[in-house]
Amino acid sequence: MNLSNLKPAKGSVKNSFRKGRGEGSGNAGTSGRGHKGAKSRSGYSRKIGFEGGQMPLQRRVPKFGFTNMNRVEYNGINLDVIQQLIDEKNITGDITKDTFVQHGLASKKDLIKILGRGELTASVTVIADKFTKTAQDAIEKAGGKAQIIQ
Repeated sequence: MNLSNLKPAKGSVKNSFRKGRGEGSGNAGTSGRGHKGAKSRSGYSRKIGFEGGQMPLQRRVPKFGFTNMNRVEYNGINLDVIQQLIDEKNITGDITKDTFVQHGLASKKDLIKILGRGELTASVTVIADKFTKTAQDAIEKAGGKAQIIQ
């Protein structure tokens, strides 16, 4: 081994050409970018979905409908789910938002609406943000109370 046959470790040296450094380098003038066009200019970056000037897909596809940005989303909980909670977890007294959060039926920030699917046999006070008419009637018929959070 001598100085004439020393080589860097394989993969340690990036094979990069010095662009735009004279005709003798083989990468002069346009520096390997070709002639004219967006890709030849400095600062070029292609937009997502760009199709070479053709109308992009996201603009060709028809759009319809309306999304109300002021819509209030409620997390619906049915009466049969409440009855199941009462049966399996032995809940008595008031059923509040905290009860639903504790048992994984809602998150802290959710607005809760009680829906009327199923039957309720237990006499409990349910405290929620909203009730359907059928749910409210079923709770009161079972001897409980439906209270709306103010």
